[in-house]
Amino acid sequence: MGRVREQGKEASWDEMAEEVFTGFREWRVQHPRATFKEIETALDERLARVRARVLRDAALQSAAGDLRGVPAEERPVCPDCGGVLVLAGQEERVLTTSHEQAVSLLRSATVCTSCGRRVFPLD
Repeated sequence: MGRVREQGKEASWDEMAEEVFTGFREWRVQHPRATFKEIETALDERLARVRARVLRDAALQSAAGDLRGVPAEERPVCPDCGGVLVLAGQEERVLTTSHEQAVSLLRSATVCTSCGRRVFPLD
């Protein structure tokens, strides 16, 4: 994944996928006797990065990510007690995908007015 990019500009999903497949082809040439499991592992490692980026982008486009413009009666309720959730600012959370990739999300944090639980609707 050695392509040079403009500073501050992220690669598109298509560009990332292209780099994954190019890198995988190069890996395959370098490992002609790889077993099925080794091939699968090498491919999964590369695809996991694209998967994490797609997940992050999709989650950040979700209305649940930024509740500041959502009327209180339309916001989610507390998953523990069903209480009303009030805004508690924007926070960055780092979640880990099932393929062990860290995904950083900046989104609304809420607090339940009944039980006090801190809730992040995108979790």
